[in-house]
Amino acid sequence: MSVENPQRYTVTAALIYANGPIHIGHLAGCYLPADIYVRYLRATGKDVAFISGTDEHGVPITIKAKKEGISPQEVVDKYYKQIKRSFSDFGISFDIYSRTTSPVHHKTSQEFFTKLYEQGDFVEEVTEQYYDEVANQFLADRYIVGTCPVCGNPNAYGDQCERCGTALSPTELVEPHSTLSGSRPVLRATKNWFLPLDRMQPQIEQYVNSHPEWKTNVAGACQSWLKEGLRPRAMTRDLDWGVKVPLPDTDGKVLYVWFDAPIGYISMTKEWAEQQGRDWESYWRDQHTKLVHFIGKDNIVFHCIIFPAMLMAEGSYVLADNVPANEFMNLEGDKISTSRNWAVWLHEYLEEMPDKQDVLRYVLAANAPETKDSEFTWKDFQTRNNAELVGIFGNFVNRAVVLTQKFCDNKVPAITSLTDYDRQVLDELAQFPDRIGQSIGQYRFREALASLMDLARLGNKYLAETEPWKAVKTDPARANTILNLALQISATLSIVCEPFLPFTATKLRAQLAITDPFDWSNAGRADLLTEGHELGKGELLFAKIEDDEIDRQMQKLLAAKRMNELETKTVPALREQIQYDDFAKMDIRIGTITEAERVPKSDKLLKLKVDDGMGTRQILSGIAKHFSPEEIIGKQVTFLANLAPRKMMGHESQGMILMAEDRDGKLAMLQPDQPVWNGGSVS
Repeated sequence: MSVENPQRYTVTAALIYANGPIHIGHLAGCYLPADIYVRYLRATGKDVAFISGTDEHGVPITIKAKKEGISPQEVVDKYYKQIKRSFSDFGISFDIYSRTTSPVHHKTSQEFFTKLYEQGDFVEEVTEQYYDEVANQFLADRYIVGTCPVCGNPNAYGDQCERCGTALSPTELVEPHSTLSGSRPVLRATKNWFLPLDRMQPQIEQYVNSHPEWKTNVAGACQSWLKEGLRPRAMTRDLDWGVKVPLPDTDGKVLYVWFDAPIGYISMTKEWAEQQGRDWESYWRDQHTKLVHFIGKDNIVFHCIIFPAMLMAEGSYVLADNVPANEFMNLEGDKISTSRNWAVWLHEYLEEMPDKQDVLRYVLAANAPETKDSEFTWKDFQTRNNAELVGIFGNFVNRAVVLTQKFCDNKVPAITSLTDYDRQVLDELAQFPDRIGQSIGQYRFREALASLMDLARLGNKYLAETEPWKAVKTDPARANTILNLALQISATLSIVCEPFLPFTATKLRAQLAITDPFDWSNAGRADLLTEGHELGKGELLFAKIEDDEIDRQMQKLLAAKRMNELETKTVPALREQIQYDDFAKMDIRIGTITEAERVPKSDKLLKLKVDDGMGTRQILSGIAKHFSPEEIIGKQVTFLANLAPRKMMGHESQGMILMAEDRDGKLAMLQPDQPVWNGGSVS
């Protein structure tokens, strides 16, 4: 059941692992929608705590540390700083962006665990887990790789197969091996503390079923887990990196990352509240507080089942009112992949397009994967900027401001009388703030953004049909009325666009010389700007994006794709072994190319004349995609001289040019390192 008339809001955005930079998939998944929602709440005067930070424990951190040859602490310090700055520069307006390595978080997590332990909420079990005898340590799920029993993927992890999505346990893997040493792990007994989700299933089902308003993807994922039947889940792990288990004789044991990470929302709220002189408990323990988690779909089970179960067991916290999880965003027809560098990285985007934060915000919101996976393409990015932001939004505001500067001495003109059309436009204007706000409040951000652009379209249509640049010549009072209404629409745009386009809203309000705080209740009014109010300096809100900017971004992606292909390319296996006598039959010689031309109707073949020391022979070679005829004339080449002649495309070939293929598939000529007489044998 949803919280009615909440007194305050606690809004969280997923704690991302501090083992790499932010990309557009992260933004579209949870951070941008969370920011839009929070900015709207603030504009409506709500008491909001917007909480997030980096998740700095768990196996992904230690894997990154081993890969880079540095300590886990150095890894998280590096990426925390980069991630926090990227979010700030992009306009994600967290009240606090903290980290799970903070002392406050460790203390809060350990106190939470201790309370559940003392209440008898855990089941203490000795189980057999994989142990690496070479590395001399127990292996977390992600340190174990093997063949998926469902789809046969040979690189499935101990907790999940990323090819088919099946949740696994390490013992289900076929031919498991340790990623630390490569050895086959053995099973050893170890003690851990489990949260008995099976016993709590009735409570959890009641909670989930009390929220029929949840998005279909969220409800579906929860029901799938519940239908399968919940099982006890270990809340501790045998690792060195993480929040230490606060019990005697538990060296080498830490809290399960998905136990301590969501508690980070609480510990970070504590930090913020202390900084602001507020009571943190009112944001977590007051039943009039609405708790909303923004996440990606891969975190649904943790935020809708496991974390609520933890909070139920503890007994004093509110549960999430909604968990509006988004699906995934793909990139140029392929899944975003950090390991393959197939991504648009936020910090790089901000460096290369420092004045276009709102363009990316707009495109990601317009393509948000709210109900299904969506796709980002650079061509769509360019089109939406040029056709929508420049052509609709920016064009309307620019015309309204420039015409006021030109005809009204840069001051808001007076309204004399209103036509029926004017009244119709004002009536429509008044309806937009509620329409946009309701969509945001129901987590339908694409719909809200479409309504925002419809308001800009209304303004464009109004100017196009009333033509104040013509009216000023015959009826200046009428032109003044038109421009006044156009400026009122612009003023409302400066309010309702702020959740989506905060940098644009600031620029627009500067042009309109509005200094009042953002107040959603004022939006839609016909008197936001008073007669005689002097405007600021007009300037274009958006700039057209040219083809060369898009080409540069596409070339970056193609280079990353090519590099990934090179890194995954393997040396071909050796062919069947031959005897020396087989090799001795080949007559390999050196010759010089004297003529070269393309073979008609073939995009691969070049017809070559080769001086072989005894005369000239004709050789056809499939190298036309790698060499032009002009560049190889005069080059010495290695060729197989005693290959039986064969016809190709109607031409006889009397030998074979020998080439070497590079890792990237490029051909290179096998040439002597100094000139050799034509006909010389290779031995």
